[in-house]
Amino acid sequence: MEKTTVLLADDHKIVLEGLKGLLAEDYKVVGAVEDGRALLEQVQKLYPDVIVVDVAMPLLNGIDAVKQIRKLGLNTKVVFLTMHHDAMYAKEAFDAGALGFVLKHSAPSELTTAIEEALKGNTYISPAIAQEVMQLYKGEVDSRAAAPGTLTLRQREVMQLLAEGKSAKEIATILHISTRTVEFHKYNMMEQLGIKTSAELVHFAIKHGIVSI
Repeated sequence: MEKTTVLLADDHKIVLEGLKGLLAEDYKVVGAVEDGRALLEQVQKLYPDVIVVDVAMPLLNGIDAVKQIRKLGLNTKVVFLTMHHDAMYAKEAFDAGALGFVLKHSAPSELTTAIEEALKGNTYISPAIAQEVMQLYKGEVDSRAAAPGTLTLRQREVMQLLAEGKSAKEIATILHISTRTVEFHKYNMMEQLGIKTSAELVHFAIKHGIVSI
């Protein structure tokens, strides 16, 4: 029987090496990438059974990368492994199409459990934040922090790259659009969110996990 194939995505090499060692016995790790755009490229080449991905990654964060994977029609199971102890990130991850959300400080067994549950089509949440996530879905917590949900996927891409210090020209090259379109998205976002300066835009992106610090 062939082993389940797994693609890893994390911007820390030491984490990737640790995950390879943890999963090697039971799974076939077919690749490891360090940013969201590389993840998009490799998932279309390798068609892994499972992706283990972090929330915060350069060029394209994990949540938006998963949204794009789903738009491509790929049914790869997705498990997030992250240091972000925040129920809102977990909710966004599940809304994007993930089946697991595991905290990095949890026991290693949690990750393998999450992978196995995902392969069955079930969801898994680290117990440490499970109740908070359920409260969000039940509407028991003020969810105004979900403002990023009002942005389009393209706007979120532009916001992340702006917050990472990329120029409009660099962003245009990465996204294969014109610099004028980049500026259009930037100012449209700022007006939509009531943001007046580029510094506020960066702060918003950090606060809502669109970019890591």
